Amino acid sequence: MTFAWPWMLLSLAAVPLVVVGYRRLLRRQAVRQEQLAALGMVATGVTRSRRGRHTGPALLLGALTLLLVSLARPEATIAEPRREGTVILAFDVSTSMAATDLSPTRLEAAKAAARTFVSRQPASIRVGVVAFGESGIITQQPTTAQDEVLAAIERLSPQGGTAVGRGILTSLTAIAGRPVLLDDSPSASDLEAADVGYFGSSAVVLLSDGENTAEPDPLALAELASTAGVRIHPIGIGSAEGTVLEVDGFQVATALDERLLRQIAETTDGTYYAAADEKSLAQVYSAIELGWSTEARRLEVTALFAAGAAVLLLAGAMLSLVRSGRVV
Repeated sequence: MTFAWPWMLLSLAAVPLVVVGYRRLLRRQAVRQEQLAALGMVATGVTRSRRGRHTGPALLLGALTLLLVSLARPEATIAEPRREGTVILAFDVSTSMAATDLSPTRLEAAKAAARTFVSRQPASIRVGVVAFGESGIITQQPTTAQDEVLAAIERLSPQGGTAVGRGILTSLTAIAGRPVLLDDSPSASDLEAADVGYFGSSAVVLLSDGENTAEPDPLALAELASTAGVRIHPIGIGSAEGTVLEVDGFQVATALDERLLRQIAETTDGTYYAAADEKSLAQVYSAIELGWSTEARRLEVTALFAAGAAVLLLAGAMLSLVRSGRVV
């Protein structure tokens, strides 16, 4: 324990002075009682129990001591648990995300739930945004500035094809803070040579309908993420029944393909969620958990000392009043 005003501890010198004064008071009371007894003004046949005689004054003395210590503004170092880590929101922004089997569209429903997720995060969580279609791009580097993350989410719009592998690779780049470069068809040796690092308190929330149409292989990149300690939590956007989307005058059927998304989750020890509507998406986001750590914080505990002094003061005063009819 430390003190903001340690020089105020000098006031504790008053405590032994109070003890000396109390002892003198007791001696005077004893002398006075003997004088009254000699005059026959005290009933000699009545004796009052002396057990607990000093309990009340001792409590009052304890209250005084705590009050004097509180003047020095005591501080205690407390280890507080907190969530920490990095979450990358990886949005599939391919043309199929404009489908309306989620209202108003798949992408807009995902964005609405993402905004709720961001607003619920503590200041210790860094959130980044990745958009992937035929390629991947970091639209917001991981940050604790929620307004910047929300602005990046708002700018997303659907276009082009879907390369889920590129989304994973770009997310790893955002987590690592440096480029992770691989060819469209990386070999096993390429994946082993890719030095991503280890990021055990990071996660990727992958929002996609699962319809992969381009290289690289998403499962190969999921293996790389697993090696880096990054869990991927895919969220299936859309319905298995699907819908028909009109693109450049052509009608294209699109439906949620869960098989790939489940495999990605299994590879990285993540969890797959099927989000049937916006409400389900919000529940999915609240289930994403990161690591916990402890942060040592110095807190002033003056109020605790003052409260303890008040309790002792009240108890001592009541006990003294009950025993002798006076506080001291």
